[in-house]
Formats: sequence, C-alpha cells, structure tokens
Amino acid sequence: MNVFAGVIWHYWLAVPLAVGGVALTVATLVGYFQKVSSTRYPKR
Repeated sequence: MNVFAGVIWHYWLAVPLAVGGVALTVATLVGYFQKVSSTRYPKR
C-alpha cells in the first residue's frame, strides 16, 4: 500500500512543479521582451 501511496504523491507533486516551471518560463520571456522593447522604444 505504501508503494501505491508513493505513486499518487509523485503525480500530485508533479502538477505544481510543472505549472511553476511553465509560469517561470513565461515570466522570463515576458521580462526579456519588456526589457528589449524598453530600450528600442524609450519613454519620452
């Protein structure tokens, strides 16, 4: 029974890790494009 509980825990642990990884990737891309665009089109 402990092995089965470990498998379930593994899958539930993977969900927030995967969501966090995707969110981190998107945030990094958005931050990069904001920084690049701010130097290309400076505020007046």
